[in-house]
Amino acid sequence: MTIALILVAAAVIALVIILRITFPGSLQVSRGVEDEQLQPIDVEAFRNLIDPTEGEYLRQKLPAPEFRRVQRRRLRATAHYVRAAGRNAALLVRIGQTAAGSSDAATAGAARELVENALLLRRNAAFALLRIYVAMTWPNSRLTASPFLHDYEQLSGAAMLLGRLQNPARPVRISAAP
Repeated sequence: MTIALILVAAAVIALVIILRITFPGSLQVSRGVEDEQLQPIDVEAFRNLIDPTEGEYLRQKLPAPEFRRVQRRRLRATAHYVRAAGRNAALLVRIGQTAAGSSDAATAGAARELVENALLLRRNAAFALLRIYVAMTWPNSRLTASPFLHDYEQLSGAAMLLGRLQNPARPVRISAAP
């Protein structure tokens, strides 16, 4: 019983630490984001890192100690992508909030959708990081951040739509060019 309580307490503390690292303030974006720029993310590399078949291939081909070492590196890279996506989402919340006041109904609607998607992605980034850190502890587990990639692609689409509505001559990309 005591061990169970200690494990639960350690898990709660770990979750709090992860959330504080991921979101230093609150879910609101600070007012200083005007100087920041979106960080393009290589979606294909991210997809490769979270592909369960790729992980299974490595598990079969590598000796167990080597697999754990490689898997931890892959998970660290995945965490890097998730943190970058979270930072992009924070910036897109601010951009969407600014554009939501537009007099054009299509632009205001696209801005609201962008804000909703960005806030959802920010929240999901914390959960994805938690799963990644748990997987780093147990590299043989099959935890992935696959749903997170889908959320990011939706956010990317919403950002591109708003960008086209606001300035058709200048494309908006939050994914690296293929």
